[in-house]
Amino acid sequence: MATTADFKNGLCIEFNNNLYTIVEFQHVKPGKGPAFVRTKLKNLNTGKVIDNTFTSGVKITTARIERRPHQFLYKDDLGYHFMDSNSFEQIALQQDLIDAPQFMKDGQVVEIIYHAETETPLSCELPTHVELVITYTEPGIKGDTATNASKPATLETGSQIQVPLFVEQDQKIKVDTRTGTYIERVK
Repeated sequence: MATTADFKNGLCIEFNNNLYTIVEFQHVKPGKGPAFVRTKLKNLNTGKVIDNTFTSGVKITTARIERRPHQFLYKDDLGYHFMDSNSFEQIALQQDLIDAPQFMKDGQVVEIIYHAETETPLSCELPTHVELVITYTEPGIKGDTATNASKPATLETGSQIQVPLFVEQDQKIKVDTRTGTYIERVK
């Protein structure tokens, strides 16, 4: 058991018979009335973010979660298959548990979050930045840079993103997996 004084970003709690992680919180002490804590909670099962207000000092139940490194092996009809980097056990996850599966390539190392008591996988997180090779993009036209122009590019995973005009085919680029945007070329 913990109280609202123990709140921190990333803390996993049991609330309304579900597991939530704290995305954001703010302690508020109004001039009149008791203090309270405003929070944004992300449901680990559905990914939905809700707003909730807790009275200051109320007791909450924390949940123990573990992050374990896994390596992506392949995708088939049963889902996405991963191998635990420590025990070499294999696990299959459905697409809805994976953040940004369109940027995952074979051999990619990811973190799978488990509920420690029940050993059930809750979600799969990719690194914030991945390096991918552009398999196809139209050549940029010299002098066509009056504004911050971009063009579509197909990556080695099959997904498409917008890249600047100077980026060419067969170049390796860095992509932000949270937003799906181009960051920079990789040398």
